[in-house]
Amino acid sequence: MKIAAPLIAFFALCSPVLAARDGWLDNFDKAKAQAQAENKKILLDFTGSDWCGWCKRLDAEVFEQPEWKEYAAKKFVLVEVDFPHKFKLPEAVQRQNQALQTKFKVNGYPTIVILSGGGNLKGELGYVAGGPKAFISALERLK
Repeated sequence: MKIAAPLIAFFALCSPVLAARDGWLDNFDKAKAQAQAENKKILLDFTGSDWCGWCKRLDAEVFEQPEWKEYAAKKFVLVEVDFPHKFKLPEAVQRQNQALQTKFKVNGYPTIVILSGGGNLKGELGYVAGGPKAFISALERLK
């Protein structure tokens, strides 16, 4: 029994990541508060992080690139709205993500939704080929 508690803690820490990726939030209310405080827009990434090929491609080609990270840090509060198949998100995050999907009528992945700091819809796009430069250019055209 003395070994059980440390083993449970170890496996809990090593289990698949249940939170949003680095630099991204998974709590929309916190994102809204942060966006208003910092005078930024909100970028919602509707994704199937562990199964959607185009989502993984967008992550690798854009979201993981330094050019994107520098740009996004100045302009957006980033929110991952994930619908994974291989792991379960916390119940509250699942409910929130489902409500956001319904509210913004998202029916395909990846879908990027841009909101004002107050949560008003500013625009929407999907995968954009061409890396960070092309993706940033597409976002700038939404203004």
